[in-house]
Amino acid sequence: DDAGNYFFMDSESFEEVMVESQIIEDQKKWISEGMQCDLIFFKGEVIEVRVPSPYVFEVVETEPNVKGNTAQGYTKPAKLSCGATISVPGFVEQGSSIKVDTEKGEYIERV
Repeated sequence: DDAGNYFFMDSESFEEVMVESQIIEDQKKWISEGMQCDLIFFKGEVIEVRVPSPYVFEVVETEPNVKGNTAQGYTKPAKLSCGATISVPGFVEQGSSIKVDTEKGEYIERV
């Protein structure tokens, strides 16, 4: 909403749950529409949002692979479909689906 709050839908009751932006601050870069997250409640209030890890995202923006950059350990930044940017190996191309450890913010493998 306009205040930066997030809304999650209970997949069983279809009830919407509002989560304040400061509660989700560390996780918001990983959240994408349709993702199933775990909401942790305490005394009827959401106190934590857990994003699935690992999770598969699409690479929506990264520099092209340049021949000769096959040196082991070569990495480059890649923007993911959720909006987060992580370092990926040089062979990963735009449009690729990759598995990411959302807890550490690290590339795991191509999917």
